[in-house]
Formats: sequence, structure tokens, C-alpha cells
Amino acid sequence: MKIETVEVFPLEYPTKGYFKFFTTPLGHSGRPAVMIKLTTADGLVGWGQAVPIATWCSETLEASVIALKNYYAPSLIGQEIETIADAHLIMEKAIRPEFSTSMPLTRAGIDMALHDLFGKAQGQSLAELWGRPRRGRMELSWTVNVTSLDGVGESVNAGKRLGYRHFNVKVAPDPVFDLEVVKMVRDAAPDGFLWTDANTAYTVDDALSVAPKLADLGVQVFESPLPPNRISGYQALKKQGALDVYMDEGVVSPVELEEFIKLGMLDGMAMKPSRCGGLTSNKRQIELCMEHGLKWVGSGLCDPDLSLGAALSLYDAFGLPEAAALNGPQFLDASVLKNPVVIENAVAEVPDGPGLGLEVDEEKLNALSAETAERWGLK
Repeated sequence: MKIETVEVFPLEYPTKGYFKFFTTPLGHSGRPAVMIKLTTADGLVGWGQAVPIATWCSETLEASVIALKNYYAPSLIGQEIETIADAHLIMEKAIRPEFSTSMPLTRAGIDMALHDLFGKAQGQSLAELWGRPRRGRMELSWTVNVTSLDGVGESVNAGKRLGYRHFNVKVAPDPVFDLEVVKMVRDAAPDGFLWTDANTAYTVDDALSVAPKLADLGVQVFESPLPPNRISGYQALKKQGALDVYMDEGVVSPVELEEFIKLGMLDGMAMKPSRCGGLTSNKRQIELCMEHGLKWVGSGLCDPDLSLGAALSLYDAFGLPEAAALNGPQFLDASVLKNPVVIENAVAEVPDGPGLGLEVDEEKLNALSAETAERWGLK
């Protein structure tokens, strides 16, 4: 198919509740995102969504918009794209990779739009496109992200009222506070799947000290305890064996995952297609975990709309065994879809139409994009 136009829509979704990644030095407190619309010469439209966020990595909303408009769009327009891999090769020439995939959060949006195009062109859902089975429903995990012990019960109870049975807890850098929070969550949900996510914020000594104590409290996953370049620290945690150590930040392409597996750094992966360049890369990472006998869980970057739907389809197609920590619905307060993803009793309906299986409401999209461009100075 020949790409004729690439349209870029900066967005800032309003939020509800406290989430540590949403406040920036500029005073913004929403969830930045970029919607991408690819149109082919035959008039077929594919939608994707990138979720840059400066408080999590180096890709800001402004940088993502510039990369899309000034580099990726011009490189793709007029190109005959036979496979999604072809498009990634073109994008790597537009912005060269350094250690790993260039602009992975931004490129994830284009990758999703290409999957939407190819699925629609063939009349297939993502699961069908990959030759995988589809279950159609995905249970979700509730995120406990508090700054005081007083907020733990309120957060857990809010989740339980909506039918949530499984919980993930944001921890680090204070192990004493973290253990109190985790104990309270475990007491409130004794039978749920429980994992902790440190977002790389522990020191090596603190991680080694807290891991056995978290295990004693019934935690099943210790996600991103250290920065990914602390290779010897991850090796020490895996050798300690107190708790399954999962990586997230720092694993962008399948290449890093293969190398980290060889180095004995992890027991599993927390998957995020929005983090690693899209569905293409994350699908291969899941396959690598399966090939090497590693575990994996599914999470996200507080994904809205299309990014949420794409992650659900990927995890569903590969039979994610545990509840997915896709917390966009928990913290975001708007949608630009005609029919947002349905969630009832903590169970999400996986989109089943061709491509991503989701329809964009362009009137809502244009209104939110205009507001965002004005607020962020992106006109």
C-alpha cells in the first residue's frame, strides 16, 4: 500500500486522581498523547497513538510531534509499504537509532496505525493477522499509587467497588514505607495477584534487602527495581532468588531482551507495546519469553483509547495468564473514540473488528487536539 498522507494530532487527556507521572515542570497535569492518521492512495485509513511522557523517559509531547511531522511523515509519504517491517526500516533512516530503537514511544503510534491499515486491508483483527486465537475478554489490575498510608485503603476500596480483585503497587525509593503499603494491600486483597513496580528507583542494596520481605508479604512480581544499566545488580537479585525479577524500562527492542536473558538478569518481562516501538517489537518480546521459558505480565503507560485497545488485543492473542495493569481507564477522564473500550467488573472487552477494531470520533479528536495545541504552544 502507498502512504499518501500522515496527519498528527497532539492531545492532552484530562486525568482523575493522583498519578506520579502526570505532573510536569510546565504545570501540566494531563496525559500527553499523539494521534496519528495514515491514509493510503486508495483511501484506506489507519489510526495509531503514541504516548510520550517526559516524566517517564526522554520523549516529550513536543519532541514526538516534531519527529512525526518533520522526520517520520516525510519519509513515509509516497512510499509503497509491503510489510510493517519495511516502514520501520524507513523510519530508522529518518532518525537513526543510538543504543536501541529511535523514538520508540513515538514510533509505537505509527506501528499501531500500520497494523490498523493492514488489518483493515485484509479484513482481519489483530489476532487473525497474527494467526493467533482470541479469547475476547481481559481482566485488569488496579494500580495503588499513594503518597501516604492513609490513602491505601481508599485506593484499594475504590478498585474493589469496581470489581477489581488484583493489584499492582507503585513502590520506591523508601522500602520502609513500601512494605507498609504492600502489607495493607495484601491484607485487603489476600487472594489477588499482587505485583510491585519500582520504576527503577531502588538502589541495589535496598532492592536486595526489600525483595525477601516483599516475597514474605505475598508479592509475586518485582518489576523494574533498578535502572536497566545496573547489570550486576539485576544479576545479584536473580541469583538471590527471593522474588521473581521482571524488567520493563530499558528493554526497548528484542535485541536488548535477548542480551539481558543471556546475562542472567531477569525472570520475566512487563510488556508494554507503547514503550518499545509498537506491537511488532512487543510481540517478538513475548515470543522470546515463551521460547526461553520466562514469565511475562502485561502493563502499559496509562494508555488511552487506541493504545489501550492495541495492548488488549496483543495480550489477549498471546494468552496473558494474569490480570493486565492497563490503568488508563483508572486515571484518564476522556476518550476520542466513538465507542470506548468497555470495562465491566474489572474485565475489558477486547476489540474484535478489522485492524485495531476501534473507531475514532474525529469531531472529539479535533476539539481536544485544538485545546492541547493552544495550551502547549504547538500551533
